[in-house]
Amino acid sequence: MTWGGNYRQGIEDGLVKPFTKETGIRVTVLDTPDMAKVKAQITTNNVQWDVFDAPGSMGASGAFHGYWEELPSGLFDDNDLLLPKQKYLVPFYTFAGGIAYDPARYPEGKHPKTFANYFNVGAFPGRRTLRSRAMETLELALLGDGVAPADLYPLDVERAFRVLEKIRPSVAKWVEATPQTVTLLQTGETDFSYTYANRIQASNRDQSTNLGFSFDQTLNGVEYLAVLKNAPNRENALKFLSFAMKPEYQASCMEAKGGAPISRKAYPLLSKDSLKWLPNMESKNNAFINDEWWAGNLEPLERRFKEWLLS
Repeated sequence: MTWGGNYRQGIEDGLVKPFTKETGIRVTVLDTPDMAKVKAQITTNNVQWDVFDAPGSMGASGAFHGYWEELPSGLFDDNDLLLPKQKYLVPFYTFAGGIAYDPARYPEGKHPKTFANYFNVGAFPGRRTLRSRAMETLELALLGDGVAPADLYPLDVERAFRVLEKIRPSVAKWVEATPQTVTLLQTGETDFSYTYANRIQASNRDQSTNLGFSFDQTLNGVEYLAVLKNAPNRENALKFLSFAMKPEYQASCMEAKGGAPISRKAYPLLSKDSLKWLPNMESKNNAFINDEWWAGNLEPLERRFKEWLLS
């Protein structure tokens, strides 16, 4: 289960096809990981998925609730990993979420650069996107309301919902399928979009677009790979995870879809263009998703957020 569009294509070209060629194991790739469906599969003992491509909060919540298989030792070169393997998760790459725009329509000074700009509709009028999920969206609301990145957690949930209520009329689309964060910009259906650096990188490369992305402030996180508890193809799924963390395939996958590898040895294999799009983990203006906080909070807040969207 992965995230569609040029991201999915990058996963297939940079990872899935080499894996099948080397092992003979066929991989069926499906779009849009969904934790509610994971829970349903686990609780009904009708598991249909094997590998889950999980943003940190989803991965941590799944580990908290016992949705993943424990990862055996010996799958990975632990000395090569910039972030350590966890009991149920292996870090796959790091990502940067931020503000995208069309510079032909909104040149310098006319588009938001920070999340405070993004939530300031008076100074930067226009239609926006936000994700149709609590994780990331609550963080963005608080950063947009002036909370310093260092003071973000524990999230002030009530304040976040108040901020979202204010900006709600200017949100053209609450996006579930990640590729829409880019296509809505391309078609002119939105003026600005919360999306990911790797998505804009791939779009500009593959479709010859010239979309802009602000690195002035980003919301950074870790993407993980997990294997569902009682996965129907558990052993092959574990082989896939092991393969995905090898330096040459970390490099080929991230080169194809964007993102910062977890393998140390992958970095010298990346092109100069890919290196330019990697998230800045040092800037104090950038925020980092706290996966531990989300572990026990994701399910109730996702329910509340879905109900709020329908209200």
